[in-house]
Amino acid sequence: MTHVDPIALARKLVAFATVNPPGDEQSCARYVAGVLDELGFDTTLHAFGERRFNLVATLAGAGGGAPLGFTGHLDVVPLGTAAWEHDPFAGEIHDGRLYGRGTSDMKAGIAAFIAACAAAPDALRRGSGVHLILTGGEETGCDGAKALLAAQPKLLQPLGALIVGEPTANRVLLGHKGALWLRGMAHGVTAHGAMPDKGVNAIRVATHALAKLWDFSAGSAHEVMGAPTLNVGTIHGGLNVNSVPDRTEFTIDMRTVPGIEHACVTQRLHQCLAPVELSPIVDLPPVYSEPFDNWIAHVLELARPFDELPAGPRTARYFTDAAVLKPATGWPPTILLGPGEPELAHKTDEYCRVDRIHAAVELYRAILHDWVTRS
Repeated sequence: MTHVDPIALARKLVAFATVNPPGDEQSCARYVAGVLDELGFDTTLHAFGERRFNLVATLAGAGGGAPLGFTGHLDVVPLGTAAWEHDPFAGEIHDGRLYGRGTSDMKAGIAAFIAACAAAPDALRRGSGVHLILTGGEETGCDGAKALLAAQPKLLQPLGALIVGEPTANRVLLGHKGALWLRGMAHGVTAHGAMPDKGVNAIRVATHALAKLWDFSAGSAHEVMGAPTLNVGTIHGGLNVNSVPDRTEFTIDMRTVPGIEHACVTQRLHQCLAPVELSPIVDLPPVYSEPFDNWIAHVLELARPFDELPAGPRTARYFTDAAVLKPATGWPPTILLGPGEPELAHKTDEYCRVDRIHAAVELYRAILHDWVTRS
């Protein structure tokens, strides 16, 4: 058995500046591959762009049946414009908190799961094994997972269950909302600003269309996820003050719930916003697993001692690679579970509590033991 210190590993992963955009997972992916090689995993690096990498690793089991899957992303978001009190890539620990970009979202989760696997490799081999899918490009719309599915689908094995190590403060979440991002383009006719009647103002065309969005309903609420949401994130129009603008662009961010078909919603928006042209940016479906699934019910019981909140089904608002990987791996029951603090994702001076990382290792080990016992 090879011991892996989850805190030391998390600090090492944070030191790799895998900021996306522009994206650079190469060194981090190669390092993790080396760690997993030492643990006996079969590892495959998949390049999907310059210095862009996914990593797939398998610890094969002899017990038959589909393996337990785990996924996490190696990329992190930019630092923002505010100054950091703690070096974002130093992995500093202060007052029981591990600081750095990607500590909560979600390198601590990856480190914790690897440490849990390192504690019982022989038992995992006797069972159905473990399959790790570590991606790049998740933060910009699951780009790495999509590229992996398109280029190397055979690397994605059918799974018995899937754990997404996103930040949940070690609480089991049953899924997440979908993301439908669209770009709207309104066209006009340019003219002198002193003679607006000679042109068609694209900003006016866009704002007339946008006014219709505030009353647009994508569909009904979900009993656990709640209602779908819609936000206009950006709008850009015009080049100078004394001209009639002939083009205005805006973006729409919709978060959807099960029961809502993105193609149907997009078609309705085309009709609602005409003559504005719409084009897709991100299209990721919602993910949800029922709490009465046998495996999920077991995990909910195992996680109960780690959860300070009242019991009950919960989901996330953010999207994850599960939107791509769940259908690609045979629609296994899927949960989100990781040590990171969800409210600190993408924030300045992001941190993950050290005690939560240790607790995550303990919880992952319990889930792995349960999986081996039942496989």
